[in-house]
Amino acid sequence: MAKKVVATLKKEGGKGFAKVIKAVKSPKTGAYTFKEEMVPVDMVKDVLSNAK
Repeated sequence: MAKKVVATLKKEGGKGFAKVIKAVKSPKTGAYTFKEEMVPVDMVKDVLSNAK
């Protein structure tokens, strides 16, 4: 799967995106899960600032 993402980002239109990985704590168990998102580079700060 990683190869496919790398190949997609190497395309001409794919250079404006970043992969954001957030750790989210479950309120029930307290365990952490990771959420991955592909967002445009100019929106990375907005996405991370809205993380709870």
